[in-house]
Amino acid sequence: MIAELKKTTEGKMQKSIDALKNDLAKIRTGRAHTGILDHVQVEYYGSLVPINQVANVTLVDARTLGVQVWEKPMAAKVEKAIRESDLGLNPSSQGELIRIPMPALTEERRRDLTKVVKGEGENAKVAIRNLRRDANNALKDAVKNKEISEDDERRTQEEIQKLTDKYVAEVDKMLAQKESELMAV
Repeated sequence: MIAELKKTTEGKMQKSIDALKNDLAKIRTGRAHTGILDHVQVEYYGSLVPINQVANVTLVDARTLGVQVWEKPMAAKVEKAIRESDLGLNPSSQGELIRIPMPALTEERRRDLTKVVKGEGENAKVAIRNLRRDANNALKDAVKNKEISEDDERRTQEEIQKLTDKYVAEVDKMLAQKESELMAV
């Protein structure tokens, strides 16, 4: 039972880290990366699909993305979807290739994005701490129901605390990396 609890808790903590990675990938820095367009939806024969299902997204250079559509009539729809997204990007068509230059960020915008990054990190830490609390409550219930001993409970709580510390440190590392990425000119 204890091993199962630790395994599920660690799995959920890892999912919190993965969710933070996805959230941080959506925060735009001055550099181009293909993941920035992942959540852009394009209308494709009556249904909305992610852009990577109708086109190939590549890096042209450090500040420019290239979108190569697979079907020529889709180019206008893809360009419109990118323009109307909340990313503030201005794509330009060159035949079948859509070029998307990444505008440079102002100092004020960089500071605002740093605050957003810190908020996302704090949310991830709260989620990890909530998982620790849930695991500890499950241990207390197990002791109450005489399923495990108090010594086992204490030992397992220490192990869960170590897991929590490990994942919080990973969140801090990811935040520091993203902040340095944002503040780099």
